[in-house]
Amino acid sequence: MTIKRGNVVSHSGATQWGAGKVIEVTEMRATIQFSDGIVRKIVSSHYGVLLPANPSSFVPIAEGIPVVKVRAAAKRVKKAAA
Repeated sequence: MTIKRGNVVSHSGATQWGAGKVIEVTEMRATIQFSDGIVRKIVSSHYGVLLPANPSSFVPIAEGIPVVKVRAAAKRVKKAAA
């Protein structure tokens, strides 16, 4: 299988990742965003474990979902020495 930008693939050894969309291909590796929301880099020597997947099986993570941020505790002000 030839890996090209825009292809939808699945990893034969990690089906729990879901389908992935190839977002970048270099001589050494492919960068793939999988349906589980994680972007992974697969080295070219492991392209054999990537299988073509149905394009409709790729479900990107919605970017509009707000991320809950944990607020840091308020800084305490030191009292001046009397």
